[in-house]
Amino acid sequence: MEFLIVLGVIVLLVVIVGIYLWSTYNSLVTLNVRVDEAWSDITVQLKRRADLLPNLIEAVKGYAAHEKGVFESVTKARAETLNAQGPVDAAAAENHMQSALKSIFAVAEAYPQLQASQNFLQLQGELVDTEDKIQASRRFYNGGVRELNTKIKIFPNTLFARNLGFTERDFFEVADAASIAEPPRVQF
Repeated sequence: MEFLIVLGVIVLLVVIVGIYLWSTYNSLVTLNVRVDEAWSDITVQLKRRADLLPNLIEAVKGYAAHEKGVFESVTKARAETLNAQGPVDAAAAENHMQSALKSIFAVAEAYPQLQASQNFLQLQGELVDTEDKIQASRRFYNGGVRELNTKIKIFPNTLFARNLGFTERDFFEVADAASIAEPPRVQF
């Protein structure tokens, strides 16, 4: 009789541990998929912005063709953005992009005809909208990363999460947070 009670307790403990592991594994998979989805959203918005830049450059070039250095820095920043692999590379590219966008808008401020151009105003509006979407996507991604990393680090998950193939993810952070606090603006 005592043997059956001990066996029952052991089976019950194994079932409880099994349910816990199953539940934790599924929640880690869910969080991992959310982080992947959020990163995908960021890359879509970064690509959208990169696709807007050639049109913006052409609009500004028509008025300020002698500003070759500005156009080269924007083109280089665009290439870095498109070639970024992961959050760390994307954050570095984002820093360069923000600097390049500030330069191109500084050039635009010197040309009243450009500031009145409907094409330029439309491109600027689309760029500001895209910057807002990048910020929102970055916040969503970083929130997902925070949840996933916390779930991996808490005890007792830390004992088995890494063995199941789950690793902590990098946040999408930029070195100069003030540079992305607001989307680039041009005052006319």
